[in-house]
Amino acid sequence: MNETLRQSLNSYGQKREPLFFMIDFEQKEYALHPLTHIPDDIHFSLDAKITQVHHKKIPYVSNTIDFKHYKKAFDQVIGEIQKGNTYLLNLTFASKIDINYSLKEIYDYTDAKFKLLYKDKFVCFTPERFINISENTIYTYPMKGTIDASIPDAKTKILKNQKEMAEHVMVVDLLRNDLSQVASKVRVEKFRYIDQIKAGERTLLQVSSKIKGTLENNWQDSLGDILLKLLPAGSITGAPKKRTTEIIQKTENYKRGFFTGIFGVFDGETLDSAVMIRFIEQTDQGLIYKSGGGITIDSDAKAEYNELKEKIYVPFF
Repeated sequence: MNETLRQSLNSYGQKREPLFFMIDFEQKEYALHPLTHIPDDIHFSLDAKITQVHHKKIPYVSNTIDFKHYKKAFDQVIGEIQKGNTYLLNLTFASKIDINYSLKEIYDYTDAKFKLLYKDKFVCFTPERFINISENTIYTYPMKGTIDASIPDAKTKILKNQKEMAEHVMVVDLLRNDLSQVASKVRVEKFRYIDQIKAGERTLLQVSSKIKGTLENNWQDSLGDILLKLLPAGSITGAPKKRTTEIIQKTENYKRGFFTGIFGVFDGETLDSAVMIRFIEQTDQGLIYKSGGGITIDSDAKAEYNELKEKIYVPFF
């Protein structure tokens, strides 16, 4: 646990001082800013209402890693599963993306529930909430399982898919255990419901669950302890979390950075936050888009590779 970060977050909580926070995948890099002093080059939106009509078509080209490269990493993950070192791992890669828009323009034009533009470094437009806390109740909403809504009987197919069901159950169990580290009376309030997500010109169906727990009445005093005990987010690591995170760092062979980290706002009394997926980053080699998906023993390499590619989209409106 990053002790400096923990203490800083606890200090904000104890003073009930509203802040914006952003924490990377490894909890090594972070940004904390009082809400009264947000730098001009940081823009964010939380829990926005999604428009249903998308009318701005923006051309872009993505250059994904080749299947041979992906298959090598995939096989390494399957080997670790067979050894019993992990049973669910979220495998991701970076793809170069060519688009004639700045990060600020991408932020302005994207339509997503949670958005973040961080300076000239990256933009994120994510559908996935991490946790929110109201009064002394904490909620988390793991998302696992995606299908193109245009497929006939898409909802029935995704909900009856045994591989997707197993993966979702694993993540829900992991998040229940995570919440139990900081809360009591943890329970699944809603299991495997469907959200619609705009993915460029397509609509996706995303399977989610809702988990809740009860915090101490003065939970704000332990803001840093709560956040860091729950990181990294279970939905973008796997289970068991600690060993799986080690395998991710060895297998992916690149630094995720702020991708799959979290950002959010503490307003002094409540908290809302999101997982940083759907992520475009500015690098010396141009823009890259980081994406991936969960691997289990029943996963098919080609299907998982296609999912990685399908998650490369820009939801313009």
